[in-house]
Amino acid sequence: MHDSLLLDPVRILHGPGAAPKQGAALIEAGVLTGFDDNARTAANRLELKATEATHQLLAPCLVDPHSLLPSPVSGPTETLRSLRRCAAAAGYGQVALLPRAESWRDQPERLFGLHSTNPSDVLLPLWGSFSLAGQGLELAPHGDLLEHGAIGLADDDAMVPPPLLDRGLQLGEMGACPVLVAPRDPALQGDGIVREGVETLRAGWPPDPLSSELLPLQQLLALQQRHPERQLRLMNISTAAAVEQLHQCNLSIQASVCWWHLLADRNTLSSSDPGYRVHPSLGGPADRLKLRTALQHGHIHAVAVHAVPLDEEDMQLPTDQRPPGLSGHHLVLPALWTALIRNGDFSVEQLWQALSFGPSAFLDQPAETLRPGSRRWLLFDPDVSWTVSRDDPAAPGAANVPWQGKALQGRVVACGLSR
Repeated sequence: MHDSLLLDPVRILHGPGAAPKQGAALIEAGVLTGFDDNARTAANRLELKATEATHQLLAPCLVDPHSLLPSPVSGPTETLRSLRRCAAAAGYGQVALLPRAESWRDQPERLFGLHSTNPSDVLLPLWGSFSLAGQGLELAPHGDLLEHGAIGLADDDAMVPPPLLDRGLQLGEMGACPVLVAPRDPALQGDGIVREGVETLRAGWPPDPLSSELLPLQQLLALQQRHPERQLRLMNISTAAAVEQLHQCNLSIQASVCWWHLLADRNTLSSSDPGYRVHPSLGGPADRLKLRTALQHGHIHAVAVHAVPLDEEDMQLPTDQRPPGLSGHHLVLPALWTALIRNGDFSVEQLWQALSFGPSAFLDQPAETLRPGSRRWLLFDPDVSWTVSRDDPAAPGAANVPWQGKALQGRVVACGLSR
């Protein structure tokens, strides 16, 4: 948005702990310059007429606590430039990147070139690698990674071997910085593609047992209890049983959930759907509903996009052979608004807690807020209808975007961030 615009009236959500309220906002060349009477006075000087936007929402940018960008410079699907473009179009002001890449981010020099301190950009906080090359055999130089800009430590989408994780936590070079670990054991999962259940057996797929999430989760909770001074983060909780385990543990430990697990389950998709093959595996309707309830009540603290860009060649492979993962930052807010607010009982504040303020806390970063002089805002119209297409300017370069040809309602119609 390059022109000056007075939105009056418009719903405004200023930041955490606030409810949306009707007011006025002035935007000049993409910069939010004032609210209410100050905005109206400045608009009069500019001879601007008010644009009625009663049903639209002006709100802080969203935050993605973990996604992948394997080839940031010259990738076949997603690059730094394309990621920032589609993230800004989706209203995401921050996308934290996991260390998995062609050049694994396990050394300080591999963090350079990805940072931006320009507040007008989509920021890309970096997770440094917990182990060398993500192999779970030796510790990466934790202190050096954090000193050179890593926000915390992580590996991939499976659990770091407990002895190595325990040793790293005991050495404590990370201090109070977050350590992100996925409670998923590939050895227990085996060839399982979707979570065990009657539908899985009927479809003829090898099941992914509950134990592949519950056993590593038990180990992580025990490690958090043993090292209470450390900040473990749980990546992508996916089952009702895991939610129950978290609820009973009485530990202060933050967990994320992938947006897709709040919307889809093994009953709603065919095996040819791009979203059928993800890590962690999809469960059943009871898992999906339990995850929503846990998110609403604060037992799960952040919704992650966890984008994994795949190319056309990957997507031509049979379901059991293609890499797991989905892309599509631009789908998240519209889909969750429809499922959780329009068709559910979430409030706007609860959704922004899940998509922005909670993820900021998950990353141990300050919350996004609306401030005069800032470009870090989005304008969401819940009534806009549009059709998912790879030709959409907001779409990523990846081929694994779900819902192609499907009509969605709600869209980010403007964002102040650079693209």
